[in-house]
Amino acid sequence: MRVLVLGGDGYLGWPTALHLSDKGHDVAVLDNMARRGYDVELGVESLVPIETLPDRIAAWEEVSGRRITSYEGDLLDADFLFDAVRDFAPDAVVHYAEQRSAPYSMIDREHAVYTQHNNVVGNLNLLYAIAEIDPSIHLVKLGTMGEYGTPNIDIEEGWLDIEHKGRKDRVLFPKRPGSFYHLTKVHDSHNIEFTCRAWGLRATDLNQGVVYGQQTPQTALDPRLATRFDYDAVFGTVLNRFVIQAVLGQPLTVYGKGAQTRGLIDIRDTVECIRLAVENPADAGEFRVFNQMTESMSVAAIADLVAERFPGPVQIEQLENPRTEAPEHYYNVQHTGLVGLGLDPHLLSDTLIESMFDIVGANKHRVNMDKLRPTVRWRGALKS
Repeated sequence: MRVLVLGGDGYLGWPTALHLSDKGHDVAVLDNMARRGYDVELGVESLVPIETLPDRIAAWEEVSGRRITSYEGDLLDADFLFDAVRDFAPDAVVHYAEQRSAPYSMIDREHAVYTQHNNVVGNLNLLYAIAEIDPSIHLVKLGTMGEYGTPNIDIEEGWLDIEHKGRKDRVLFPKRPGSFYHLTKVHDSHNIEFTCRAWGLRATDLNQGVVYGQQTPQTALDPRLATRFDYDAVFGTVLNRFVIQAVLGQPLTVYGKGAQTRGLIDIRDTVECIRLAVENPADAGEFRVFNQMTESMSVAAIADLVAERFPGPVQIEQLENPRTEAPEHYYNVQHTGLVGLGLDPHLLSDTLIESMFDIVGANKHRVNMDKLRPTVRWRGALKS
């Protein structure tokens, strides 16, 4: 199949492109390099050095013998996007190309507006491109478990069967997102579902949990193929951040009591989920939703696990929670769809965490210590 990966220079986009290419698909990547620009803005870099996109692509061809096509541009530029889709003529489009950080979206008004405009308008341009160029293209869109919030009922896979006053219906699962970033994912889901219903498009919406890890079998083949490892309090995910803090002898910073529960997924499972969705497309007119996670743990339990596995003393520090969220809550998520397609999940293990300790240890000189603690507060976003 021909697969166009949007956001193909990013933390997940790049290893996804390699995984699909390694499995025999013809792959192209498209990116506007905005994620690298956020590093400059925030004064922080990936813990693991990453090559330029052209160098990455050249290294992959050298290692694998397979070519990846590249397009550099912005989804907000509709003419560019339409031209790229026409030129590559994909069977499937994998859409990662959005600002992905909740804290970044909550810095202030400017960052909230940027996130909403970038994510929602870019996705709308993509839907129009698919509809006008080739409605048979299968859209595989990365959403987030954060769309759901923390309802006091089981979280189903996208849809909910309800009975109200004696009548039954099937509706999209109610959403209660926790940031302006998460709101963009909800808007995307509604826009995609509408176009499937109104235009007959086909789409798979993957509501992903918190990703951990930095290596896949493909990125491990050559240092030039490495993907990002974000550790800062704006873009760093919780397990990755805890591992870095442990290696550096810093306290693991748990927000509040740490009773907040998160869905988790190994980066190796993320790329495999994308492959399974691409190779098993939704039907025309179908808006298919999978909850892309493999297990769930509280933030405090994640911190305890890292402390237990690290071969040295580890302190855990409870900070005032900068976010507006329930301090503890019910959390039971249905996630059987991708397993039904063949996913064999990796769960948290000693081996994985120990390998992450080694990666951090080799690059700890690159850590900017000032970026480990949270500076963005949800109520602080009220200040322009």
